[in-house]
Amino acid sequence: MSPASRKIRLIMELRRNGLTDTRVLGTMELMPREVFAPESFRDQAYENATLPIGCHQTLSAPIVVGLMTQALELGERMKVLEIGTGSGYQAAILSRLCRRVYTIERYRDLLKEAERRFAKLGITNITSKVGDGTLGWREQAPFERIIVTAAATDVPPVLAGQLAVGGVMLVPIDDGAGDPRLLRVRRSERGLDTEDLGEMRFVPLVPDTAPE
Repeated sequence: MSPASRKIRLIMELRRNGLTDTRVLGTMELMPREVFAPESFRDQAYENATLPIGCHQTLSAPIVVGLMTQALELGERMKVLEIGTGSGYQAAILSRLCRRVYTIERYRDLLKEAERRFAKLGITNITSKVGDGTLGWREQAPFERIIVTAAATDVPPVLAGQLAVGGVMLVPIDDGAGDPRLLRVRRSERGLDTEDLGEMRFVPLVPDTAPE
């Protein structure tokens, strides 16, 4: 099967599994996922599967990227903070749907690779840095949207504090009980409202004051 046929099959699978936002689907169809996959896994780029990228991190399955992006309810003028750049694939998808993406990665080697991919694809509205994602990006706050791509044990209070009023944050929560959940947190004038979007598994979010 050709890469184009694999991509069409994947998009159809995403539709069947609840991805209905046409902007997100169109962006994922146009984004070359193989650019973000390690060379030895590029033949699997259009499988609906998680792929290893080194440093004990993964390139999330397309359905996870799609559903999380859809759940963010993005507008094209929004400023978005991403915690956990990884391969750069999620940030690249976000970059086509909002005004600017700020992304933080604790592993320097992964960030360098992601930045190389952004440059190759001509993406210019992503600002990235190496750092401790649990601390957010205070200098650029507040953010209309925040997406955390690693599992925390609870809603990170510092990140919640950097969310604009009316903003939305997505954060996977794994308290060790074996039932990891994806939460959507909305900030209002009254405080935070939390919605459980169902089970979703991620690598853990690790605080690190001395990123690699």
